[in-house]
Amino acid sequence: MARGKLRIYLGAAPGVGKTHAMLSEAHRRVERGTDCVVAFVEHHGRPRTEVLLHGLEQIRRRDIEYRSGVFAEMDVDAVLERAPAVALVDELAHTNVPGSRNAKRWQDVEELLKAGIDVVSTVNIQHLESLGDVVESITGVRQQETIPDEVARRADQIELVDMSPQALRRRMAHGNIYQSDKVDAALSNYFRPGNLTALRELALLWVADRVDEYLQQYRGEHDISAPWQARERIVVGLTGGPEGRTLIRRASRMAAKGSGSEILAVYIARSDGLTSASPKELAVQRTLVEDLGGTFHHVIGDDIPSALLAFARGVNATQIVLGSSRRKTWQYIYGPGVGATVARESGPDLDVHIVTHEEVAKGRGLPIARGARLSRTRIISGWLAGVGGPALLTLLLHGMENGPGLANDVLLFLFLTVAAALLGGLAPALASAAVGSLLLNYWFTPPTHTLTVQDPENFVAIVIFFAVAVAVASVVDLAARRTHQAARLRAESEILSTLAGSVLRGETALDALLDRVRETFAMESVALLERQSDVEPWTCAGSVGPAPVARPDDADVDMPVGDHMALALSGRVLPAEDRRVLGAFAAQAAVVLDRQRLVGEAEAARRLAEGNRIRTALLAAVSHDLRTPLAAIKAAVSSLRSDDVSWSDADEAELLAAIEDGADRLDHLVGNLLDMSRLQTGTVTPLIRELDLDEVVPMALGGVPEGSVDLDIPETLPMVAVDPGLLERAVANIVENAVKYSPGRDRVTVAASSLGERVELRVADRGRGVPDEAKERIFEPFQRYGDAPRGAGVGLGLAVARGFVESMGGTLDAEDTPGGGLTMVLTLTAAPGQVRAGPVSPAHITS
Repeated sequence: MARGKLRIYLGAAPGVGKTHAMLSEAHRRVERGTDCVVAFVEHHGRPRTEVLLHGLEQIRRRDIEYRSGVFAEMDVDAVLERAPAVALVDELAHTNVPGSRNAKRWQDVEELLKAGIDVVSTVNIQHLESLGDVVESITGVRQQETIPDEVARRADQIELVDMSPQALRRRMAHGNIYQSDKVDAALSNYFRPGNLTALRELALLWVADRVDEYLQQYRGEHDISAPWQARERIVVGLTGGPEGRTLIRRASRMAAKGSGSEILAVYIARSDGLTSASPKELAVQRTLVEDLGGTFHHVIGDDIPSALLAFARGVNATQIVLGSSRRKTWQYIYGPGVGATVARESGPDLDVHIVTHEEVAKGRGLPIARGARLSRTRIISGWLAGVGGPALLTLLLHGMENGPGLANDVLLFLFLTVAAALLGGLAPALASAAVGSLLLNYWFTPPTHTLTVQDPENFVAIVIFFAVAVAVASVVDLAARRTHQAARLRAESEILSTLAGSVLRGETALDALLDRVRETFAMESVALLERQSDVEPWTCAGSVGPAPVARPDDADVDMPVGDHMALALSGRVLPAEDRRVLGAFAAQAAVVLDRQRLVGEAEAARRLAEGNRIRTALLAAVSHDLRTPLAAIKAAVSSLRSDDVSWSDADEAELLAAIEDGADRLDHLVGNLLDMSRLQTGTVTPLIRELDLDEVVPMALGGVPEGSVDLDIPETLPMVAVDPGLLERAVANIVENAVKYSPGRDRVTVAASSLGERVELRVADRGRGVPDEAKERIFEPFQRYGDAPRGAGVGLGLAVARGFVESMGGTLDAEDTPGGGLTMVLTLTAAPGQVRAGPVSPAHITS
């Protein structure tokens, strides 16, 4: 049964109109034909609310005695017995009187939802458990009746019933909420304008958070990466330097200007672990941002601007706050800086704020080269080729009496610059160009051993060499980075394509998918964790690898999937760009888990339905087919024991024959039932041995009338590997069924033949036959085709026969008899070493 849906009308304080809105909604649903009842609504003497109760069916309440008083509570059993489509339950946070079915009314509502009943309820913001301390600090009143936030968050719909503090106080003054003798006290205490304004803000912010969850879910389902500026989210980029505190405070002041703004501080570290950040300073900044109501995030990314923008777009941020660069002037040769790059690539959806601070232009320690993504061996090789190579080349060329000439010297030095760029990236190549130009000028450009150049053409050559070297190094480095990006995008596309293909193919191997995640991201272990609610512990739905974590907080990387599921990875921290692919894996893991559970539930439902069908058929069989022979036996025995009638010998013999016939029928029926039970429970264990068909088949014909069967079994048939007892029972059931449906004096033909490794036994009758669509159905338990009379069996003969044959490795199928009728084809496997070279046909021997 599908779970019912919960709709909550949320208000900031009593009297805003929650119950009125709920009852109005009930009237609208009743007018649309919905079965809607009032399970529990308290009008508190308010005339307008009481009027709305008219015309709505109200479920009787349950009176409970407690401390010399009688209290009326919602009667859950009465509502469940009535089973309406929609039930109205007021005051969700209400505490039931001791002796009630549940301690809290929200627990009553949970029972109704599990029974498939939709519930419409009401609650005030001050009754949410997480806001108890906040409400107490505002109003000075501690709420005793609360509900877990998870109960409200699970609601399918939450509608805010809002009213300004001034309007609510007017309603209070007019006596529309409390009795007149309580109005003055309420207005001067709980219903003060400041209290109502604060409570209203709490309600608006809580609902806004809920709406934001829906928005994030929608954006994820529709793969929307562009920011939607529905709410101000300010991302603060931290470097681990002392200016981070200034940036956090500046972002906090910006957030204070817009109610509901959110601060997210993010520190991006390189995957190689090289960083100039102070762990102590980062810890201080984490504490500061959390004290100001924000959150701190740690992301891995070699390309800091790209990682920062990817994070900002991922959290639907609207603004980015960065500090002015701490670089010295000469350090800008390494690039424009993070702030300029982020501002240039942010696009029209993200506002970038560059904030000045006291650390501007004071230096930022050793810069991290872009080539840091290369291995240490390649970087060292690049520097050796870029710096040591020109020196060795100079020694070699200077030792030659007749050098190759300045033009060739320039080309040789240019070759070393290109090699340095290919090995170590841009920085070694630039160093190689600078060293090479100096060595060319000093050793090979007249006048030698000076840094002056006499011939203008030589000066131009050196300048061109330096320019070409720098250009080539830049192009080679750019090509390397583009190749790296292309390889990464290709790998991502292959992974996403594989995931999409698995969705289309309906693959349901959760362990295989988790193992693919572990292999793709080079992790030690991967676990899919889930829990029923925010207050429940995490449980592992599937895991691979040694020592998987038990909580997302313990993992190196966790990827949420909805509200109560997460993919937890252990081994290393992932770069920011990997989280997109990881998110696709996490979503697919959740789909695979749901599919597995649905398949399991469907299989369980199928087995339950099959069991119910068999039990129903068994009861029908017991009620008639088993009682019929018992009734005949009982009648015959009662007649023989009667003292009022003198029976002749012939009469006694006839009655005894009836008793014997009834006992035989009863034994046959009970035997089939027991055999079917063995097949259903899987306890049939055949004892296979080699034998000839003519040893078993004639024995199986003992239960049919003499002269009703033509037996055609050649003596040259190969032996078969079967269980003699099971084969005899199977053949007996098949032949008896064929004889039962054969008209008049038409004989049933039982013929055997062989072909290759197969031996076929065909049982053909001349009855009405069976349509193609019903040929498989006749092998199901408790099936009797056509107009078979009651008492002729319980419909288990063919089901038992097929079960026995399949347990021996054979098959039993039905096909049409040429000229009319039905032929049962029993196929068995020939014993090893008994295969004939050619087919063996029946010998047409009549018995």
